[in-house]
Amino acid sequence: MSATVNTPIIEARNLNLRLGTGANAVQALDHVDLTIARGQRLGVVGESGSGKSTLLKVLDGLRRPDEGDVLFAGSSILASHADLRPLRAQVSMVFQDPRSCLDPRMRVGRIITEPLRSRMLRGTVDDVPDALERVMTEVGLDPDDRDRYPHEFSGGQRQRIAIARALITNPTVLLADEPVSALDVSVRAQVLNLLTRLVDERGLTLVLVSHDLAVVRHLCQEVAVIQDGRIVESGNLAQVYAEPRHDLTRRLLAAVPTIRGLAEERTWGRAATPHF
Repeated sequence: MSATVNTPIIEARNLNLRLGTGANAVQALDHVDLTIARGQRLGVVGESGSGKSTLLKVLDGLRRPDEGDVLFAGSSILASHADLRPLRAQVSMVFQDPRSCLDPRMRVGRIITEPLRSRMLRGTVDDVPDALERVMTEVGLDPDDRDRYPHEFSGGQRQRIAIARALITNPTVLLADEPVSALDVSVRAQVLNLLTRLVDERGLTLVLVSHDLAVVRHLCQEVAVIQDGRIVESGNLAQVYAEPRHDLTRRLLAAVPTIRGLAEERTWGRAATPHF
């Protein structure tokens, strides 16, 4: 199937996944369907253990569902002999804890450029040192610090390193799994403002997982609320915030905190047709 401008960038079709065995088994994903348009900014929100991070890993091909399919630009990433090079070249992930993807034995410059050494991505950037300098500057890091180690940076700086690593391949899709929840309150706004600017300037498609609707409100246009592996409410963010239909959505809205230091809050207009 050839992709067109109107082809969704990511589609999830009837995803089902059980984790664990016997009495300890849980339904991590329960008949999940999502259609994510190019340039869309989708927030997947839910409580701890709701399945939102598992969903993100399935969309990125890091975990295989028991049933269902995931399409990237119209082609299945789960089919036997699927060509994953387009997915790996165009989709990058930022994880909750930057320490999970920052090898403490490696210098920061090597960590950021490591994805370019992948067999699938080799040759996507002509000048690696130049690309490293550009992306470090873009995320607010000093390129002269390329030879330092992760432990020499603060938590917020380490997340900037992880973001630079995700962007070095010039992806079109950014998957972000609770990207500020492991950070001190004082630096969360800085990283959120950075992500907002990068998504705007690069025109990225964003899928953001969070338990915090304040974070989703700042970064996203659309929202999907997930509970026990099932999407219980979805649509345009402004509409869902104004008229929540599900009890979980109302509880999450009642618990929305204020994140001091955020850039001017956005008011997303209502979309004519939500992409769900």
